[in-house]
Amino acid sequence: MSTPDDQAANPVEVEIQGLHKSYGAVEVLRGVDLKVNRGEVVVIIGPSGSGKSTLLSCVNFMEPFQDGTIRVSGKWVGRIPDGRGGWMRQPDRELNALRTQIGMVFQHFNLFPHMSVLGNIIEAPMRVRGESREQAVDKARSLLARVGLQAKQDAYPSELSGGQQQRVAIARSLAMEPSVMLFDEVTSALDPELVGDVLVVMRDLAYDGMTMMVVTHEMNFAREVADRAIFMDGGVIVEQGPAREVIDKPRNSRTRRFLRMVEQQEADESTAAAA
Repeated sequence: MSTPDDQAANPVEVEIQGLHKSYGAVEVLRGVDLKVNRGEVVVIIGPSGSGKSTLLSCVNFMEPFQDGTIRVSGKWVGRIPDGRGGWMRQPDRELNALRTQIGMVFQHFNLFPHMSVLGNIIEAPMRVRGESREQAVDKARSLLARVGLQAKQDAYPSELSGGQQQRVAIARSLAMEPSVMLFDEVTSALDPELVGDVLVVMRDLAYDGMTMMVVTHEMNFAREVADRAIFMDGGVIVEQGPAREVIDKPRNSRTRRFLRMVEQQEADESTAAAA
């Protein structure tokens, strides 16, 4: 979590310019421009279908985009200059190497069910980064301690709660030592009582200076942890600014309508839980 001085001094970690993404005739992203500074935490909010998750998936080119550019740590992602004034798809080997610097955690945990917790975490560092088993295991145990699961290293995903699986997924991403972490609605599939432990891990990452882009509906987390909030609707950024200002005093009428809807939904859920 960066300070205003940090944001002014730190280099740009993620730079998105003129991003367009379509599925057939449906344009999901319509010219998105966004910069995220190193150490900054940016939350992305908005209604379903607004393009939030697609934007994250474009950052590591899991979703190929048709126009625009993305750079992470100064390196092109997905589309690169072709040397003739145009653009070409990035070679897979170059793209895959760059993806190791971009950690991504999804709504669903995507752990390997046939591997233990430890096995899930050490697999990529050994195969992709060439770390020795001893190095990978030492790092994995340290990361499990960081997410509060050091006692679960020999457990299998089916033996863990959803919140525990999500924390393992975060540890697995961190094992690759990424420069930026992308979180796509990582608490939305969890039972309410399991959400808190996952958010604590994400808060700790923010306070440790990890660059983070977070799609979330957890407004208290966004208000407390994020440096900046972005409201998306219809494939464009409608409003952005300091997180507390956007969430508590939105300027745009569409942002206000969305936040009133979220507030009402939270009130209804609270009433239902108390009944």
